Amino acid sequence: MEVKVVSSKLVKPRYPEGVPLPDTTEHVPSSVFDKITYHIQMAIIYAFTAPAPSTADIERGLADVLAVYRLFAGQVGAGPDGSPGVLLNDHGARLVEARVDGSTLADVAPTKPTPEILKLHPDLEGVIEEVVQVQLTRFACGSLAVGFTANHAVADGHATSDFLVAWGRAARRLDARVGQSLSPPHNHPDLFRPRDPPVIEFEHRSAEYERPAPANSSHERHGADSVVIHKAHFTKDFIAGLRAKASAGRGRPFSRFETTLAHLWRTMARARGLGPHETSTIRISVDGRRRLATPPDYFGNLVLWAFPRATAGDLLNRPLKHAAQVIHDAVARVDGAYFQSLVDFVSSGAVEREGLEKTAVLHDVLCPDMEVDSWLTFPFYELDFGTGSPSYFMPSYFPTEGMLFLAPSYIGDGSVDAFVPVFEHNLQAFKECCYSAE
Repeated sequence: MEVKVVSSKLVKPRYPEGVPLPDTTEHVPSSVFDKITYHIQMAIIYAFTAPAPSTADIERGLADVLAVYRLFAGQVGAGPDGSPGVLLNDHGARLVEARVDGSTLADVAPTKPTPEILKLHPDLEGVIEEVVQVQLTRFACGSLAVGFTANHAVADGHATSDFLVAWGRAARRLDARVGQSLSPPHNHPDLFRPRDPPVIEFEHRSAEYERPAPANSSHERHGADSVVIHKAHFTKDFIAGLRAKASAGRGRPFSRFETTLAHLWRTMARARGLGPHETSTIRISVDGRRRLATPPDYFGNLVLWAFPRATAGDLLNRPLKHAAQVIHDAVARVDGAYFQSLVDFVSSGAVEREGLEKTAVLHDVLCPDMEVDSWLTFPFYELDFGTGSPSYFMPSYFPTEGMLFLAPSYIGDGSVDAFVPVFEHNLQAFKECCYSAE
């Protein structure tokens, strides 16, 4: 696929007439949750079939929505006191226009992420000055691919999905504001306050933080050159069958997420050929908005992680219900008290005294462990620039073995698409057992 860049420019916020212009010297300091999360570019791909939305509508909507979500128009940098955060200087978002001549979207549209789709994004390497980058790639058939990237140090998936829905509303000349305020709430000194004295009720040194590894050690157990990303499509009926099987005899059935992940955990253990005594741990993102009684439209990062673990022998020899219950219990433990304990732990100075490092860093290979980001409840398919919802949506190319993404299928009937990076030599085994309910 040959992608030709037509133009590249900055789109700055456009404020309503008569509204006083905001202070462009304000600095929003990073919260504790911003600091401990992954500092990577979060990249996703949307596809719109013809008649696709116009560039003019998309750009106008982007300018309008950036006036509401000013963190996405700013720049990551240190404040006057040296603390990390975002300068609300209205720098703007990068908008790139591109085209693919002689090919239709159907010709090149991948059913799963591959290195080729990185061409549908602006360059993700090197220093990126903008928090948000967008590439609009048009095809000969009139279809449009929208490559969107945002700096994860600024906002999590929940916040980003809110922005995307508001962007679509702005493009359709609807109000993109959140409630009665011009902008959604973001981090400020009165949020996430530690108790005095700090009350550390949970162990955080083996979850969000860890002691530095010896200089000659390595997290990577294999090279990542042979990793491929497989898209597993689980129909609504298949998931219903899994839920019924896992939840038999249980008063309240396991959720779609718990059941699907339990099934994938067992499938990965079998496909990887793990020994019965090998322990596998999953890192699961847990949203803290309801747990901390934070405004639901809070814009920023507010995620910690649950870490269910089990031996491969238990996963494969015990029923699906066991894996689902382990996941359920681990997520339940990450409650409001746990979030507050983390705030207190960080404020205690233990991180600096002990030279601890955050665990949210990317590795090429996670085996025998896994990580999952669930987008099942985020309204990504509600992005509508004026011509309707996208024909499909998916994460970009992240070839980290064992790092899974769960997304609602474009079919819209409750089915799930799982994007699963596996070693190429494990792919056939994964395919053979991922659609078996045994």
